[in-house]
Amino acid sequence: MSAIHANGIQIAYEIHGSGRPLLLIAGLGYSRWMWRWMVPGLAERFQVITFDNRGVGESEKPPGPYTAEMLAEDTAVLMETLGLENAIVMGHSMGGFIAQALALNRPELVGQLVLSATNFGGPNHIPVTPAALAVLLDTSADPVTRFKNGLAVSTAPGFPEQNPEIVEQWLAWRVTNPIEPAPYQAQLAIGLALAQVGFEDRLTAVSCPTLLLFGEHDQVVPPGNADLLAAKIPNSAIKILPDAGHFFPIETPKAANQAIVAWDGQKL
Repeated sequence: MSAIHANGIQIAYEIHGSGRPLLLIAGLGYSRWMWRWMVPGLAERFQVITFDNRGVGESEKPPGPYTAEMLAEDTAVLMETLGLENAIVMGHSMGGFIAQALALNRPELVGQLVLSATNFGGPNHIPVTPAALAVLLDTSADPVTRFKNGLAVSTAPGFPEQNPEIVEQWLAWRVTNPIEPAPYQAQLAIGLALAQVGFEDRLTAVSCPTLLLFGEHDQVVPPGNADLLAAKIPNSAIKILPDAGHFFPIETPKAANQAIVAWDGQKL
């Protein structure tokens, strides 16, 4: 693990592979760990940079609330410190909010954009399904039960039963890296703020090639949001991954990598 200081805090990061830079921005409550299944394949083609957003992992966890713009500026300073320009930037879920803010506020840093299982916020996006919301808001069960219930609505049907080894690794990571309430709430504020005023009316300014990558069975950010984003972002393409839910970077990493590489190849 390496670290830099940005906006007054320490940000932990890792670099794998060589080639054009590909920066991966994790989602709510997740550190760079969430990319562990995608990184080896991507590092065969790109210089892959993963990092911990403020509030998680080995980065500092100052008091919140946080905003997408704040974490986008953290990301921008990281990129500038590492000498990254015209990079491919991929943001997943909450990380997609950060990626949108980065592309809008610091377009010189973003050569290509991958918006992964995310939406543009505001009143017009397609929200989390009621079934998934009920599970995600349930705080009555013990942490392990909550994790397993959450997994059932955040992954494709049958994934936990068909992939017990991955689920075991996932659970072991979460048990040893429990959610810390205060920084989690600080990150959660990003989505709550964007639910009121999102990026919808600004996205026509995103001029870089953009891939909208979603899981077919995503109940947390339904894939219909891809069409809404595509209607706003001029140079965009949609790829829906079959047999995948919200956590396709863990569920179907090879298919996700193949989609990115194929789309990138069309841009060369």
